[in-house]
Amino acid sequence: MIICSDIRKSYSHGGRHKQVLNGINLVIKQGDRVGLLGRNGAGKSTLIKLIGGVEMPTSGKIIRNMSVSWPLGFAGGFQGSLTGLDNARFIARIYRREYPDIRRFVEDFTELGKQLQMPVKTYSSGMRARLAFALSLAIEFDCYLIDEIILVGDQNFQRKCHAEMFEKRQERSMIVASHSSEFIRGFCNRAIIIHEGKAIMMDDVNEAVDQYETL
Repeated sequence: MIICSDIRKSYSHGGRHKQVLNGINLVIKQGDRVGLLGRNGAGKSTLIKLIGGVEMPTSGKIIRNMSVSWPLGFAGGFQGSLTGLDNARFIARIYRREYPDIRRFVEDFTELGKQLQMPVKTYSSGMRARLAFALSLAIEFDCYLIDEIILVGDQNFQRKCHAEMFEKRQERSMIVASHSSEFIRGFCNRAIIIHEGKAIMMDDVNEAVDQYETL
């Protein structure tokens, strides 16, 4: 279970203050597949980063009683001077996994070949996304955090990503930020609408999508 209790997140820049999330209260249960709905800038990606521990809330508390992935596709945690394989070794050490197993998965999934032996700072954005996605899937989590940006590469690679994530791991909990109403209706069993800093959890996904489309 993941519990968000009175989560608030604000940013200050150039003397200006922006409140993105303002009192979010949510409970994500084991096996939930939750769609995050909201217009651009509503705070979907911010909420995902907070739940994943990439950023900290300004106030409030997040309780995680199951293992949670970092946001899939997020490449901000890479050490650019290290190679792709060295980053994989580092991840294996942090999560106490066998590096040879992680390496085999990353080599097979990313299809980056010798580029994995090059520093990550030399990668294109698409290559970094492939590596980030592969490392996210190389570690088994109870709950996966998924942003729209995971669909990278050509159509064959996108199908590979979809099968690995949404077919092989369909019993895991997931929090998915997406602009695709069709995907949310077809895959998720609950939905969250984020609007004006607030979040509404709805058990009827179709009703949630209909309401979101009127915003």
